[in-house]
Amino acid sequence: MKTRTHVLVLMAVLVAIGTATAGTLWFPAGLAKAYPMQHAINVLAGVFLSPAQALTVAFAIALLRNLLGLGTLMAFPGSMVGALLAGLAFHWSDGKLVAALAGEVIGTGILGALLSVPIVRFVLGQEAAIFFFIPPFVISSGAGALLGGALALALNRVGIASSFLESQR
Repeated sequence: MKTRTHVLVLMAVLVAIGTATAGTLWFPAGLAKAYPMQHAINVLAGVFLSPAQALTVAFAIALLRNLLGLGTLMAFPGSMVGALLAGLAFHWSDGKLVAALAGEVIGTGILGALLSVPIVRFVLGQEAAIFFFIPPFVISSGAGALLGGALALALNRVGIASSFLESQR
C-alpha cells in the first residue's frame, strides 16, 4: 500500500536527482544545449506519481535549478507542462509508457517551447521567433523521454516499478 510518506519520499528523491543531475548530462542541440535528465525525471514522475504530483516535482526542480544558477526561466514552462502531460497521458492510457513519453515530448517540446516565447520577450526583454525554441526543446525532451522510459523499464524489470504501480491503482 502506498502511503503519503512513500509519495513524499519519492517526490523528494526525484527532486534531488533532478537538481543534482541538472548540469551533468548535456549535449549540443542546434544553438542550445539539451539537458535530458529533467525530461527523464518528468517521465518517471508521470509514471510513478499522479499528474499533479509530477507537476509539483517539475516545479520544485525548476525552482531549485534557478535558485542555484543551474537553469533559466524557461525551465518552468517546459518542465512543468511536460511533467503534467506525461502524467495525464500515462493515466489516461491506462498505464502505457509510450503515452508518457509522448506527453513529455509534446508538453515540453512543443507547448513548453511556445510558452517560453512570452517569458523571453516580456520578462527577459529579448526578441525570439515563436518557433525558435521548438527544435532544441523537442531534441532535449525526446532524448530525456527515451532515457526516462529506459529507466522505468529497468525499474520494472527488477521489480521495483511493478510493485509501486500496483499500489497506485
